[in-house]
Formats: sequence, C-alpha cells, structure tokens
Amino acid sequence: MKIKTKLNLSVGLLFTLIIILSLVSAFYVFSIKKDTENILKANYITLEYSRNMLSSLDEISKDEPKAILLFETNLKKQLENITEIGEDKVTYNLQKNFQLLEKNTSDETIKGKIRQDIFEIMKLNMNAIKVKSDIAKHTAETANLWIAIVGTLCFLIAFNLLVNLPNNIANPIKELTESIKQIANRNYSERVHFRDHNEYGDLAKSFNSMAEKLEEYSNSSLHKLTFEKKRLETLINNMHDPIIGLDNQGIILFVNDEALKIIGLKQDEVIGQLATTLALKNDLMKSLIINELESPKAHPMKIFADGKESYFEKENVNITIKPTGEDQLIDIGNVIILRNITIFKELDFAKTNFIATVSHELKTPISSIKMSLQLLENTSTGTINDDQKQLIDSIKEDSQRLLKITGELLELSQVETGNIQLNIEKSSPNDIAKYAIEAVKVQAEQKQIEVVLEFENKLSEVKADSEKSSWVLINFLTNAIRYSSEDSIVTVKLKQENNQIVFQVTDKGKGIDKRYQSKVFDKYFQIPGSHKSGTGLGLAISKEFIEAQGGTIGVESELGLGSTFYFKLGMV
Repeated sequence: MKIKTKLNLSVGLLFTLIIILSLVSAFYVFSIKKDTENILKANYITLEYSRNMLSSLDEISKDEPKAILLFETNLKKQLENITEIGEDKVTYNLQKNFQLLEKNTSDETIKGKIRQDIFEIMKLNMNAIKVKSDIAKHTAETANLWIAIVGTLCFLIAFNLLVNLPNNIANPIKELTESIKQIANRNYSERVHFRDHNEYGDLAKSFNSMAEKLEEYSNSSLHKLTFEKKRLETLINNMHDPIIGLDNQGIILFVNDEALKIIGLKQDEVIGQLATTLALKNDLMKSLIINELESPKAHPMKIFADGKESYFEKENVNITIKPTGEDQLIDIGNVIILRNITIFKELDFAKTNFIATVSHELKTPISSIKMSLQLLENTSTGTINDDQKQLIDSIKEDSQRLLKITGELLELSQVETGNIQLNIEKSSPNDIAKYAIEAVKVQAEQKQIEVVLEFENKLSEVKADSEKSSWVLINFLTNAIRYSSEDSIVTVKLKQENNQIVFQVTDKGKGIDKRYQSKVFDKYFQIPGSHKSGTGLGLAISKEFIEAQGGTIGVESELGLGSTFYFKLGMV
C-alpha cells in the first residue's frame, strides 16, 4: 500500500472520529441545554407565579385592590403555563376558588383552599423539576461515556501514528541521504534498494535512473551539456512570462517568444546585441534596462501588446557563480523577467470601484441614521429614559465609526485610482496644527490627555494642501490619544529642517516594535496585539496624501518609550 494511501486512511479516520466527537459533544450539550431551559421555562416560572400569589393572598383580606390585581395577573400567567399532568385541574380549581374569594375577601375557608391549590401546583412542579433534573443528569452521563469512547479511539490512532510514522518515513530517508552523499562524491555506481511497492520504491527507481544518467554524463559530458542547453532554451521559450538574459557586459544571450512579442523585434535582431544599443531605437527596451538593479517592488509597467494594454511587474535576477576552487562569487550576468499581472490589476480596479461605490452608497443611510438620532435626542419629540439614552449613545458611536470607515474607504479609492485632488497653496504650519488639535479636543478631554503645541518662532509657510495635511495630522493625533494612557501628554511639534517644515506628533504610549515600523504605513496592516478598532487604512492614506504633495512621512519609536509620527513638507 502506498504511504500516501496509509496516511490518508489514518488521518482520514482520525479526522472522522474528531468530527464525530465534535458532533456528539454538540448534540449532548444542546440536549442538556434544552433540558435545563425546559425546567426554567415550564416549572421555575410557575413556582415564581405561585410565590407571588401566596404573598398577595394575605393582603386581599385588607381590601387591597393591588393585591387582588397582583393575584389575578399571576393566575392568568399560570393558566398560560400549564405543562405538567394534573396541573390543569388544580389550576382551574384555583381559578374557581379565587372567583369565590373576590365576592367575599374575608372568607378564610376559601383562602385555605386557595393556599392548598397553590401548594399542590408548587408540589407538581417541584416533582417535575426533580424528574427533569434526573433526565439532564442521565444525558450528561451518557455524553461523558460517548465522548470518552470516541476520545479514546482518537488517542489510540494518534498514538499509533506517533510511534510508527516517524520511523517509516525517516529510515528510508537516511538510506537515501547516504546514497546521495556517495553520488556527491562521484561514486555514480551507487544504487538504492527499496523493496516496498510505495513512494519510496518509486523514489528508489528514480534515484537509480538518475545515478545511471549521471554515470552516462561522466562518460559523455559534451553531449549532455548540449542536450541540457537545448532543454533549458525550450523551457525558457515556453514560459508565459517575457524573459531576457544578459551577460555581465550587457550583451543579450537569450530572449523568449513572449519577450519578442512585446519588444516588436525578431530573435536575430536581438541575440548577441548590446542592450544599450537596442535601447537607442526601442523605447520598451530602454525602459527595461534602465535601473536594472532597482527593487523588485518597482511600479508595474503598462505595455500595449496583443491589441490590449497589459501590466507587467519587472524583476531583475542577478546571476552569480562560485568558480571551482575559489571562495568569491563572480557576477556573470542577469535575467530580466516581466511577470504578467494584468488579471490582478483588473481585479484591483474592480475592487477599488466596488469599495468606492459601496462606501458612497453607505454614507446616505448613515447620515439618515445620525439625523434620526438627533431627532430622538430632541426633547420636543418626547422624553427618553436612561436605558434608551444609553442605546442612542451606542448607536451614535457606531454610526460615527461607520461614517469614519466609509470616509477612509472613499479616500482609499481616490488614492488607488490616482485621482487625488490637491489644492496646493501657501499654508501656515501653525494654522494646520491648531485646526488638527481643535478637531481632537473632545477626544483628548475624555481621556484627560493634554495636547501641547510646540513651534519655533517665525516658521516659514509651506506649499501644501492644508485640508489633507490637517487630515494626516488629525489621524496622527487620534492614534496617539487612543494608545496613550489617561492623564498623559501628547506633543505636537513644528520645526524647520533644511528647506522643509517638520510636523511631529509624540506620545508616551507603549511604542512600536522595530519589526513593524516599516509596515505601519501599509494598507490594512494592524500591529499584532493592538486594539483593532480601525480599518488599518488611516496611515496608508496619510502616506499617499503626503507623498502626493512631494513630502515624506515616517515614524520613530522605542518599546515602552512611546512613538513619534512625522511628515515633512517643503517651504515656500
């Protein structure tokens, strides 16, 4: 039997037993829950009604209307909650006696009968509670038994896998490893002998076949090299991504058909040519060889090919080798790979449009909710109690959060589509900072946090979109307040640095681990362990807004010492 089949059967059986264990547990938990709810619903409530009727019975003789009304109310509820055998007869008898008592509230004989009826009802329900408790106990004992049986089976199978599986896998691998070492030492006559008809047997056949071919290669190196070269060329040519290979002098060694299609040249016009020479007469080739060593995360290239616009992500792979007998790597060239990401770009555009549409459509109903809440809070529409006011405040907070999220999503769609509308003008750094501080004033006061503004005298004006710069500063302040402790200080500092104005927001929170500082401006990223109350978009949008104005943005932080978020804008 194949190892894969054995594993599938063992793990499949274990998985099936785990599912059965989960279903059995869920079934019996539900049964116990149902039994308990039945006691509460059917019997405990009846006991509550009975106690209320007993307590009000003594007050009836004093001609207390409230006592008669209370007794009558609980009696009606009891008539609607008859669940036990014989309870209906006693309850209807209680109703008749109560009707007689209403005519003569001072008749003690009738009161005694009523008490007897109530006690009989309570006795029936107490007996029912005992019986149902026994049923629930029996259900729990049965659950324990079945869970123990299935759990034991799971343990036995898992223990069997733990004992046998490692040796079954490791021993053949050890033997194969020793054989590989022999092959590495050029002992090509080495063979592996696995007698089992499983994957290891197939592996042994493949290994032995490889050893035979290596032995043949050692006797005919030139033939093998030629064959492997042709196979490599065929493999590269059949790849769907455009690929261009260059040597360390920039001469093109190979190019596949996909690359020729987008370049618009023939193979004999490219192979053996200097890439810089081709770039003089081919714009696409020029864009491919510029900054060959740039980061693989460069912006996608838009290329018109096959009658449509396609998007490609350029990747430069530097090829190095270590010559035999030497320790230093030498550069022998590089390979340019263009990965076709058109389908992902189209999906990204669709996602952006969807987010923009949904966010736009959500703003109207959310605004209507806020308007309705304002009407509810207006005393002219009627008074509300404390519980209602608490619910209204909760809805108001949630609607405000939804409005903030939809706003961020709309800003994100504007950023991703490249439609950021900027109104660059001379702006006062102090005005931008004061506006942002005023916007978070209420939020800071709720946590008793003091927001301090520090600035140098006679700061120059900046070339900026004051609205979007304030948005970024507000985002910094909101985060600083959220992650600061109560009665702390958040500092906004403005200073001049070279030809730029630096806007800094410093808090005394727990800080950010250095591992995450380079990721905090990525979309949807949230620091592990932090309060996930936002969308993870605020800092990403802030980065786009600042960079669109020609500025820079960053963070400096130490764990336990707080964080400083900053951005820099050019002076006028």
